[in-house]
Amino acid sequence: MSHSYGTFETLRQQNAVLRDTVDLHSGIQLAAWFNNRDTVTVNSNHHTLSLYIADGYESYHKTPHGWKNGGGPDRFCLMPQESESSWDIRGNLSFVHLYCTDAHLRDVGEQIWDKRPAAFSLDEKTFAHDDKITSLYRHFLLGCDWHQQANQLALSTASTLLLTHLIQRYANVQWQLPKVTGGLAPVVLRNVLAFIDSHLDKPLMLAELAQEAALSEYHFARMFRQSMQVAPHQYVMQRRMEKAQQLVRHSALPLTDIALACGFNSASHFSNRFKSVTGLTPSRLRAASQ
Repeated sequence: MSHSYGTFETLRQQNAVLRDTVDLHSGIQLAAWFNNRDTVTVNSNHHTLSLYIADGYESYHKTPHGWKNGGGPDRFCLMPQESESSWDIRGNLSFVHLYCTDAHLRDVGEQIWDKRPAAFSLDEKTFAHDDKITSLYRHFLLGCDWHQQANQLALSTASTLLLTHLIQRYANVQWQLPKVTGGLAPVVLRNVLAFIDSHLDKPLMLAELAQEAALSEYHFARMFRQSMQVAPHQYVMQRRMEKAQQLVRHSALPLTDIALACGFNSASHFSNRFKSVTGLTPSRLRAASQ
């Protein structure tokens, strides 16, 4: 069931323009916003990780000593659950929010470190900089169409990596990431690969694959990479493209049906991805194969 995120609902009632949003389920939502000439006060019933994408130089945060600015592209703000913050947006600002419930963040921590502290909190950060947060946002979250189900695995993977990073760097527990050595057991790997092949038409999530292996998402992703030399989302996309090429070359299925069978809910997105891999559109490859 979808969670109601207070910051998201507050912004929708202000001048902010919602450019895109996607619910990744299990307590995570992404939202891309634009705002200008707005004053906003948010009371969070969740954690919010915000990255400034463009502009933001005239964004001011209310502090005990007055309004302070320091925004700009790639600056991030971390607003923990139950925090209150007030903002005065005096110029253009494009930003992306990741909303996460406290329950989901705790689950991520417990699955990775196998412990659950009595007290768990995140540090509040304003106009800060972190290369890893920037890289994950720009490479994964902003580098693909959020509504293509073929991209859901990449989105869920990036979200898990961001939450893991927040726990490691900006939480009171100061846990070090456990070392993962070795890959998946052969029988586990076979089961996971079979599961992937039988679900290429579905919007696979990292949590589903990890569940098949009875591992946390963190451990699964790293052990899968050890076994296959590529990340799970890269492997799944490879399999989608291999299946697509087989169907284009050796079946009479309409291209729209092939797109759906390979997990793409947009024929144009499928065609663009197919061409980036093969150098030809599906229709041109089919014509060349006849």
